[in-house]
Amino acid sequence: MDFQDCIKFANENSLCYFATIEAGQPRVRPLGLWFADDKGFHFQTHAEKVLCNQLKENNKVEACFYNPKVGGGIGTILRVTGQIEFIDDLEYKKRVFEDRPHIVKSYGLETADDPRLIVFRIYKGEAYFWTMEFNLRESEIEKIEF
Repeated sequence: MDFQDCIKFANENSLCYFATIEAGQPRVRPLGLWFADDKGFHFQTHAEKVLCNQLKENNKVEACFYNPKVGGGIGTILRVTGQIEFIDDLEYKKRVFEDRPHIVKSYGLETADDPRLIVFRIYKGEAYFWTMEFNLRESEIEKIEF
């Protein structure tokens, strides 16, 4: 397995469980991946969401992508642990409006230059695939750095 396999799996299973930290307490929620590529795992959110504040306080996160139908047993999980960076680039934000108009409209946003549109990516970290085969041998799983 390599990072391209991680990208493919995440793009095909875009709903993930996304963990942050708030005052030392883990917080997990489902979050839709915008897309994954060689630069990382890309997301968008709204500046007023608690998630945004948690990311500003601590840029270390974990995302868990799951497909119950791949890999036998209970399926395959891709765990991505790393650091996020915020991306304040108007062209990049315009892509959110093109790719995910239903999401930004649900945020009440009309233009890509609205400061309430927050885009970020997990840009650095490690990823690995978990299946039942490794249930009691997680330390043996190959970690893929990116």
